[in-house]
Amino acid sequence: MAGLRMGEGVLRRKPIEHIEETEVGEGTRLDRTLGLGQLTAIGVGGIIGAGIFTLAGTVANGTAGPAVLVSFLIAGVASAAAALSYAEFAGLIPKAGSAYTYGYAVLGELAGWFIGWDLLLEYTAIVAVVGIGISGYFSFLVNEMGADLPDWMLGAPGTGEGHKIDLFAALLCLLIAFLLNMGIKNAARFETVVVVLKVLVVLLVIAVGVFHIDTSNYNPFFPYGVGGAFTGAATVFFAVFGYDAMSTAAEESKDAQKHMPKAIIYSLIISMVLYVAACLVLTGMQNYTEIDPESGFSTAFKSVGLTGLADLIAVGAIIGILTVMFTFMLGVTRVWFAMSRDGLLPRWFAKTHPTRHVPTRVTWIVGVASAAIAGFLPIGEAAELTNIGILLAFVVVCTAVIVLRYRQPDLPRSFRTPWMPVVPAIGVVFSIWLITFLAWQTWVRFAVWFAVGLVIYFGYSYRRSELARRPGPAEQESGR
Repeated sequence: MAGLRMGEGVLRRKPIEHIEETEVGEGTRLDRTLGLGQLTAIGVGGIIGAGIFTLAGTVANGTAGPAVLVSFLIAGVASAAAALSYAEFAGLIPKAGSAYTYGYAVLGELAGWFIGWDLLLEYTAIVAVVGIGISGYFSFLVNEMGADLPDWMLGAPGTGEGHKIDLFAALLCLLIAFLLNMGIKNAARFETVVVVLKVLVVLLVIAVGVFHIDTSNYNPFFPYGVGGAFTGAATVFFAVFGYDAMSTAAEESKDAQKHMPKAIIYSLIISMVLYVAACLVLTGMQNYTEIDPESGFSTAFKSVGLTGLADLIAVGAIIGILTVMFTFMLGVTRVWFAMSRDGLLPRWFAKTHPTRHVPTRVTWIVGVASAAIAGFLPIGEAAELTNIGILLAFVVVCTAVIVLRYRQPDLPRSFRTPWMPVVPAIGVVFSIWLITFLAWQTWVRFAVWFAVGLVIYFGYSYRRSELARRPGPAEQESGR
């Protein structure tokens, strides 16, 4: 009997029709200040970054050749399937938490807990990995200017002789935490300005590079076969999401039900157009065998005598990747905030600043944690923490949108995922396929994090969640 009650307990759901009515509580309010343009900028900021400035060259050189364009298109189609599912939920449930909140409302408390618990690690690790990547560009630029930095601050222990900490990467993580703590309105203004600068740099690269294209470089278009393009898609897929982290800010949108679905779709469309155009320019300017895997565009422009523009691209890469850090730190802090407000983690974490109305406590904790990862872990080890959680979130959201459409078809949806259930099913299948590419070490880390999560959930969250403690219309809808 106790086992039956526990089984029902882990399946309890927050009825969607009551989520907006749920009392927020004193000191846990977020300000609704973000407009459509700012939301779209946050989404673009999370998507465009390493994909253009690093991954395009890496995949073109050793995996797909000129067909890297096809790789991005395949990944874009798969990502769009998930994006359309996110868009339906974002319009239906305009609350903080994104995949965590959607999973909690549709699949039950335990499913919501685990996707939220996993995203805490994944998003924090992404912030750290991106910080390490920017640090590499920064060191390159400093060397180009003829300056020498002390070895101890240039990388994590084990990455080079005398390296003790990647100081620049750690400081970047703390800087992003500081910006987010200034209030979402001011932080979003900064993000919007930086995203505009990044897009202008990409457009400049495309506009200038198109005049230096040699069409013979496109032949052969599939030097590694069609399979190389699909393998490349598995790699670049991690460059075509970011809207998922942006959707965690739904509760800070002025009109989330209308703006969030549009922002998700707009950000993906803008990013994919820029990705495709940039790939055409990169593989047209240089033969794929000569593209530098780490700084493809910089070396491509140097090869045609445009050294000054190559340096500008390096600066643009730093600016561009910085916005990715912003989007994902925003994401992890809002997931943590939502889980704490729901009682699955201590409510102390859900307290917001009395005037700026941002979750200051969790933001600084995430800032320090990501700074520690960025400062003391090599990029390879940090990157292994970033993959599986995003893909599982996509599986959860795409599955949940199908379940909810058939369970409650009459709910008022401001956006409806088209071609149901084919589109979300594509998102599920593609995400599971990509999961099979992950290294066994990733599964081990995930299993350890999963086990820790089990202990915390059954030792604390199960009895302290709002649904467990507060009977009423929002308490249980246990899937029976």
